[in-house]
Amino acid sequence: MPQHATHKNPVHLADTLTVQTQRNTSYLGTMADNQNILQYESKIWATADLLRGCGIKESEWPSFMMPFFALVMIESRLIRMLDDMKVEYGADTLAEMDQDDFIGMIRDKGQGYNVYIFERHKTLKDICANDKSFEIDFDAYLHGFDGETKDLLGVDASEGEKFLDIKGVITKLKAKKVLLGYTKEWSEIDLKPFNNSEITTLEEHIKRKWADISAETAGEQYTPDDVIGLIAEIIASKIQPSEKLLKLYDCSCGGGNMLFGVEDRISEKVQRLTQTFGQDWNDALYALAKIESRFRIDSKIEHGNTLTDDKFYNEEFDVVVANPPYGVSWKGYQKDILNDKTGRFKFIPSISDGQLLFMQHLIAKLDATGMGVVVHNGSTLFSGDAGSAESNIRKWMLDTDVVEAIIQLPTDEFFNTGIYTYLWVLNKNKDAARKDKVMLINASEKFKPLKKSKGSKRKEVDEQSRLEIVETLAAFVDNDYARVFEKEYFYFNKQAILLTNVDSNGRSFEAQLADGKKSLKLKPIKLDNGERTLTDFDITSFDAGQFVSLADYFENDIKPFAAGLDYKEQPVVITTAKAQYRFDNDRETLLKIENDQVEELGCGKIVVKASLKNANRSQPERIEITVELTPDTQKDYEIIPFHKYEADNQQAIAAFMAKYISKPFEYLENVVGVEINFNKVFYKPEKLRPVGDILADIRQLDQQLQQLEKELLL
Repeated sequence: MPQHATHKNPVHLADTLTVQTQRNTSYLGTMADNQNILQYESKIWATADLLRGCGIKESEWPSFMMPFFALVMIESRLIRMLDDMKVEYGADTLAEMDQDDFIGMIRDKGQGYNVYIFERHKTLKDICANDKSFEIDFDAYLHGFDGETKDLLGVDASEGEKFLDIKGVITKLKAKKVLLGYTKEWSEIDLKPFNNSEITTLEEHIKRKWADISAETAGEQYTPDDVIGLIAEIIASKIQPSEKLLKLYDCSCGGGNMLFGVEDRISEKVQRLTQTFGQDWNDALYALAKIESRFRIDSKIEHGNTLTDDKFYNEEFDVVVANPPYGVSWKGYQKDILNDKTGRFKFIPSISDGQLLFMQHLIAKLDATGMGVVVHNGSTLFSGDAGSAESNIRKWMLDTDVVEAIIQLPTDEFFNTGIYTYLWVLNKNKDAARKDKVMLINASEKFKPLKKSKGSKRKEVDEQSRLEIVETLAAFVDNDYARVFEKEYFYFNKQAILLTNVDSNGRSFEAQLADGKKSLKLKPIKLDNGERTLTDFDITSFDAGQFVSLADYFENDIKPFAAGLDYKEQPVVITTAKAQYRFDNDRETLLKIENDQVEELGCGKIVVKASLKNANRSQPERIEITVELTPDTQKDYEIIPFHKYEADNQQAIAAFMAKYISKPFEYLENVVGVEINFNKVFYKPEKLRPVGDILADIRQLDQQLQQLEKELLL
């Protein structure tokens, strides 16, 4: 931390406090007028005009704006901290305090420190007032922050983690010759009148705009205010007033808008001490969240990849919230995930999407009675077939009874996508009446259209809709847009079977085989497919002018020919020393023709194989073609409703097979899958018009056409 002055002179401090009190009078009055902080949104965004004017691409604006927004936010909160101390201790008491003790007390707050603000009594606006010394003063101002703040801002960033990288931004602005003008624009933004919660609200709105124009995975870290409000309402409805600390955790907290937004809303509704924990891998967003956390009671924000380096590995939480990125590959750290020793990943989903990795991690972080709300897209409901990791994760979640409800939000609700999104409500402490049950809430129509679109966001879940959704979840009974199910409703059997195909008379070639035999092997002396005939002579001889060797003849002629034979598409005839064999497509049966007698052998397959044999003592190098006649079987599967009791389930499978499968079959493996299908549950078929009404319309149209024809002939 920077060294502060060592002299002991209370007079200078008293003078400073008097000046600060005078400065604060105007904005304290503004607070009384309930000034809306969101009026500053457009003013902050207007700082980008200079960036546009000097040719900086719009997609790069967030990287220029983030560090300066953090700068004015930190300054305003440090000055506000000083104001709060005046209220707590009295301005006169602080004025009489020894300066070293006073400065030490500020540092002990742990919210940051700046030599210029607390010792030289200058702000960013003061520095910008003198253009001749601006660059020197600005550099000293930045280096006057405490060590952690300098790290987060990137004041001395070189290689490695740069976080907000204000050093790199300043270098670019200097090159464009707009550093003073740009800094002055930011210095005019006065956030001192507003408290932490209000500044957080403004921060959320600004970060949303940054997300909209980002060239990266736009908006993956930003959750709209109305969705945060709904999440907070759900959580608050399940929390009782208590003296016990409530620990909230977000494993992909981004800039902290969801984590801190939920905390603030819960604090408004429930008398409960709260503490927030968050982690994120994005340098700049982590820095914003970390800066915000220092102005909250014992909030802990960490930097790093949650899935490979959990900074809270020994912690469990009362509440988890998250909006992890959708459809983002985890290939870059695949080895770490596969070698994870924590036991949190029960199954490993597709490498192309890490959502269900985050879900498993969050469930592992819940304490014995914990709950949570997690935002996902629709893929986590249905991706992956039965037996896949995705299906197995869903089954594990329902088996352990941690899912209380899933809420479908409206389309066009998020800023970077118009798709449906879903809130998974997790609860390890369900009421007895809710055990082994899951509620689906179709809130797709619970919204109010926005007067003006914000990116892809055209709708918001308004307060009335939020309250209705929460009341529906609290009641946990069916209504027009919600239904409660036993968890097994979402399970299904994927029963694999081996079907044996039969001919027109219901016979299979299998009946022709001796016990234990899988096929009948033939030694052909001639093979004919209607276009080419191979005989014993053709098989063992080749045109030396066209092929350089017998092996070359085999690889480039015989092998491709044999592999391409299709007995159902071509009239393949196999001649042995005793008989001919072929397949009759009309009757779907194998035929054996011997001494002009035709025998139907039943439905089967003709399998032709060609091989190159090396020379031995008794025979030269040669090509051999063999033919096998086998039963015509195929592996298939049936999707069958699941029953929770084993005996009932087996009986249901057997009844299904008896009703729908007419061919001979064998049971193979049965895999139980889990899929959650909102369309299936809430689908409402379009009501068809009565035939009489349609015919009446046709007659009316016909009359109108006849009238038009008459008018044309006149």
